[in-house]
Amino acid sequence: MLRPLRVPVCLCFVLCLPAPLHAQTQPNVAETALAQVIADHERLDRIRDPLTAGQEGDIEALARLPDVRPESERKLREAFTTLGKRIAAIDARQLSAESRLNHALLQRSVDILIEQYGYDLSRIAFENDSGFHTLGDYIGRTTVIASRADADAWMSRLQAMPDYYRQNIANLRRGIGTKLTQPRIVVDRVLDVARQQAAANPEDHVLLTPFAKMPSSIPQATQADYRDRALQIVRDQVVPQQKAFVDFLAREYLPAARKQIGWRSTPNGETTYRFLVRRETTTTMTPDEIHKLGQSEVARIRELMEKTIASTGFKGTFAEFLHMLRTDPRFYPKTPQELLEKASEIAKRADGGLPPLFGRLPQLTYDVRPVPAEMAEGYTTGRYWGGSMKLGQPGGYIVNTSKLDQRPLYELPALTVHEAVPGHHLQIALAQELDGLPYFRRNLGPTAFVEGWGLYSEFLGEEMGIYRDAYEMFGRYSYEMWRACRLVADTGIHWLGWDIEKARRCFIDNSALSPHNIQTELERYISWPGQALGYKIGELKFRALRKEAESALGEKFNVRQFHDRLLLGGPLPMDVLEVQVREWIKAQQRS
Repeated sequence: MLRPLRVPVCLCFVLCLPAPLHAQTQPNVAETALAQVIADHERLDRIRDPLTAGQEGDIEALARLPDVRPESERKLREAFTTLGKRIAAIDARQLSAESRLNHALLQRSVDILIEQYGYDLSRIAFENDSGFHTLGDYIGRTTVIASRADADAWMSRLQAMPDYYRQNIANLRRGIGTKLTQPRIVVDRVLDVARQQAAANPEDHVLLTPFAKMPSSIPQATQADYRDRALQIVRDQVVPQQKAFVDFLAREYLPAARKQIGWRSTPNGETTYRFLVRRETTTTMTPDEIHKLGQSEVARIRELMEKTIASTGFKGTFAEFLHMLRTDPRFYPKTPQELLEKASEIAKRADGGLPPLFGRLPQLTYDVRPVPAEMAEGYTTGRYWGGSMKLGQPGGYIVNTSKLDQRPLYELPALTVHEAVPGHHLQIALAQELDGLPYFRRNLGPTAFVEGWGLYSEFLGEEMGIYRDAYEMFGRYSYEMWRACRLVADTGIHWLGWDIEKARRCFIDNSALSPHNIQTELERYISWPGQALGYKIGELKFRALRKEAESALGEKFNVRQFHDRLLLGGPLPMDVLEVQVREWIKAQQRS
């Protein structure tokens, strides 16, 4: 899925926040204090992150891009530190059960954010396939103009785009100065995309896309004026800044790119990687423990794959079976349209499999789209782009239609249920619609929960009958193996000092992933340390909690109620989710 870009912005209102409240002694006072802190946190977070706020329909936020200047980050850290003290001063014993949960989650979220600021991660402004330079393309393709206010907001974002580039380039220069840069392999990929962007015809620029379709309530002459002004901004300000970014990458950043690919080799890298592991997994597991878990999962899944091969009647070795899968033309689409149509057909079958497994479904729909051409070379096989019911934006299941000989159809069912339903679209759209939860609860995004749910959904595909033959089932196991190898490769690269070839062996030897996909994924892990660890750790917890609930409840177990319990509290850290599920189990036993 697409990672939300959550970055600091100007804090002109911070000094006006109410003074800290000290420890409370009466329940009503504690509840009031918590409600005020939650409201203040929301105001602060909406300013910090206009992208998420805009998705919630905040028209003021829709007119802004993130402000990533170091001085803004310092003000943010100060503001959240003050807020954290106010949260800690509230006596949680005087709160209701739901308020205690809100209190604990908010304290934890703020503490992690404060700690994160200490590592100055804004010096790394891009990964291998995304970053500040692709943000405009993403929001340009997803922005809907439904009113003059929407049009004005998008024009404001266009006007802010050149300075957004300058701020990020300045942060990258700070990275050069402090020896925190991306490795050469990542920079080469980003430079290729940046060159394509800078070479685009301004008249065809993706940033003009929102103005291509406007409502009839906006007069034609006004529509034409919007388009003319937007073209002028893109041609005279944005494109020159995109060209400046290309020049900066080629002349300054590429020569400074670090030679080692592991994060542990960076300044303060060991401490930073430990933090990233903790943040992404929401556990206290060490990198070494995660590496061992990955190895054990590889062995377990390999047995399932061997049994599946036997069921096909294939008589060769495991390696020969993988070679057959990677080279037999019957497993590959011949045209982009064929791939999109197959993905759509699987997605529609998955839609039909939801009611037996879920009591509540989201209102927001989703569609199936190709990865934009300029991103496709270094982009993953598929991804989810979030939508917004409030803005009239559907969710998007994004399928990479480049390099068709690297996009096997036997993997498509697992990809679809992960990215669309019951995976990312169902979980994220439901969270957006939980109006009874505070803003911060709806928009929490622990990787272990969000991506763990996506991988758990691949397991649910078995119950839904999505995998229709042994090859598709092997594709499902191959995808699970992919996530197990992530545990091995991410810790291997960033903690144990592996080179890319040693990390590659797990995928080549144990999965049916194509060579291009393996290369793209390895570049992703190199550029985005720790993120890949959340998938398997989260999925294992989801499956363990389900097994525990089934064992404890027996005939009382209701899978629809169980899944609702997992999802309708919003995304949670896995240890918190464990407590919530066990409380639900006790309640079911009493009923």
